[in-house]
Amino acid sequence: MLVAGAGVTGRSVAAALGGMGARVTVTDANAERLAELADTGAELVPGLTEPPAGTDLVVTSPGWRPSSPLLVAAAEAGVEVIGEVELAWRIAQRLPKPPVWLAVTGTNGKTTTVGMLESILRAHGANAVACGNVGLPVIDAVLAGHEVLAVELSSFQLHWQSSLRVHAGVVLNLAEDHLDWHGSLDHYAHAKGAVYAGATFVVRNTEDDWSTKLAAEHDGTHVGFRLDTPRIGELGVVEDLLIDRAFVDDPANNAVELATLADVRPAGPHNVANALAAAALARAYGVSTDAVRDGLRAFVPGAHRAVPVAESAGIAYVNDSKATNPHAASGSLRSFPSVVWIAGGQLKGASVDDLVKEVAGRLRGVVLLGVDAEVISASLARHAPDVRVERPAPGDDEPMIAAVRAARAMARSGDVVLLAPAAASLDMYRDYAHRGDAFAEAVHRLIQEDDGDTGAS
Repeated sequence: MLVAGAGVTGRSVAAALGGMGARVTVTDANAERLAELADTGAELVPGLTEPPAGTDLVVTSPGWRPSSPLLVAAAEAGVEVIGEVELAWRIAQRLPKPPVWLAVTGTNGKTTTVGMLESILRAHGANAVACGNVGLPVIDAVLAGHEVLAVELSSFQLHWQSSLRVHAGVVLNLAEDHLDWHGSLDHYAHAKGAVYAGATFVVRNTEDDWSTKLAAEHDGTHVGFRLDTPRIGELGVVEDLLIDRAFVDDPANNAVELATLADVRPAGPHNVANALAAAALARAYGVSTDAVRDGLRAFVPGAHRAVPVAESAGIAYVNDSKATNPHAASGSLRSFPSVVWIAGGQLKGASVDDLVKEVAGRLRGVVLLGVDAEVISASLARHAPDVRVERPAPGDDEPMIAAVRAARAMARSGDVVLLAPAAASLDMYRDYAHRGDAFAEAVHRLIQEDDGDTGAS
């Protein structure tokens, strides 16, 4: 068997297949990364462009494109190509008691939702773990013997599976993203929609057209969630309460209270929607209302997701570096009435026009960074021509320090300086976490400079 890719997933796949007695070869273009897998016992061969003779299965890392020469050669040779998620599912079905899969996909909110879901399941007493695109490979979670899996699935992971049939699945939302990989919005959307195939419970966002459309293409028990009063068969919000009208045991009462808005962190409508989606998946598994409330209260949001960094001179600084596409940035920007927005990076083929039109009235100013800064600047000129835009020139400062300095100069007391780039980070940083750390460091450095200038201690 051949493992394509020597990252975290590749290591787990190689170890799992080797433990099952398979003869395993691993390939990767990065020889140094490949060498780190020496302890797996696999044969390590850099830069393969076709599978070795006798290969009967290729397990690819999710980011490898179908057009990669090795994967094309495998398909032409009649060798099956699957991903780690598909392999994990096949292995799980051979266990005496396979784990229950509760799966989350969508353009934005996946990691927050699976984190909430894991917390709710554990509050219920289940042996549960969040896995998949959130960090822990699914195959490791399966082999560890967990009872129920809160699985985050990317469009890449879903593309490389074929037999996955989860107990409950949700497409949280869908907007342009990864079009450079999938080729079109329709292909991207239907990769996401594969999470619904054969699902016992099909959970949809009633306020998202694509989620609703994709859910309608599949059978199963349909459950909706919305940010206003829920209908029968839905979860929603009434005043400050999260309400369930889908999983109700008492015939005399067609609604039950799950939690309050104050129990949801981070705050904001998009995270209330995430909490409702997590609650729907958990309730499909049989979780109690108390566990939903307790799990949401216990949930600790991940780093770089709308995290307050500091406040100085009445200006708040918020790090949402995880907002790596326009849809995610929209949710973040709509959480604040007056914003100096730090944006830019790699748009991956996505348009920002709808985002700019939607949030123009909230913008005090905009600071642009990265390779696609000009694209965002042009959109701002079309749809928010009165908003001040800065693009710091190269100078003595690091780019993020220059950006925060420019944002601070535009901000007024009561404003939020918000890093919500609407773009990926690899043009300037190792990843979104590195970018978020750079923002936080720049904020603290400039506040310290201000304190020194004013003699504060």
